[in-house]
Amino acid sequence: MTAVGSPVTVIWHDLECGAYAEDLPLWRELAAEHGDPVLDVGAGTGRVALDLARAGYRVTALDRDTELLDALADRASGRKSEIVRLSSQAPVTTVVADACDFDLRERFPLAIVPMQTIQLLGGADGRAAFLRSARRHLQPGGAIAIAIAEALDLYDATDGMQYPLPDIRELDGIVYSSQPIAVRAERGGFVLERRRETVAVTGERTVEHDLIQLDRLTARGLEREGRAAGFARAQRARVRETSDYVGSEVVILRAPG
Repeated sequence: MTAVGSPVTVIWHDLECGAYAEDLPLWRELAAEHGDPVLDVGAGTGRVALDLARAGYRVTALDRDTELLDALADRASGRKSEIVRLSSQAPVTTVVADACDFDLRERFPLAIVPMQTIQLLGGADGRAAFLRSARRHLQPGGAIAIAIAEALDLYDATDGMQYPLPDIRELDGIVYSSQPIAVRAERGGFVLERRRETVAVTGERTVEHDLIQLDRLTARGLEREGRAAGFARAQRARVRETSDYVGSEVVILRAPG
């Protein structure tokens, strides 16, 4: 029941993450301060990378999901109907790689890690590996800005608690609905659960549940891990919460000068 020309992975990613825009001014501000090219880690279908490119910055978009990056590349090139108008001086380069172990043979003045991506790396060992890889790819004195969620409001639909409205999209006659139904605390982190439902043109309905594990992490703890990887603390920024998305603490670290 996948929509024509759109892998289902891309559809769910766009539906659940693509509308978030509260952090975009911060990434633009940092790009203006540090210059390009910008390394966007966990780029997905290009929510941040394409916004920066529209603003005139060159971006290297890194993700381990080939389908998501293919969608990003299509949008950047104008091959899809949702044409993204980019400056010819601001290309987007896509790289399929694991954030914990990548080698781009290039250095950047700025790397960004939006939307709690670092909390998906499987704990302290994964973060340490990522920070080592990131440091190798920063120019002397370069900065890395990492968004984290220190705490989440817990709820569970099975307990009769109110939960957010679903994200809904119709594409090629198929209706996609993604309903957040729980945020649970588990040892070492949080589990986010969504109920994904599709309704085909024929009325056929499917339901599945998607679980995301977020590591528990504080800004102070991330700064401590950054120092262990050779970074210095630079500053912090804050992205406020919205009615649909949790707020973020953004930790900014600097590579040795």
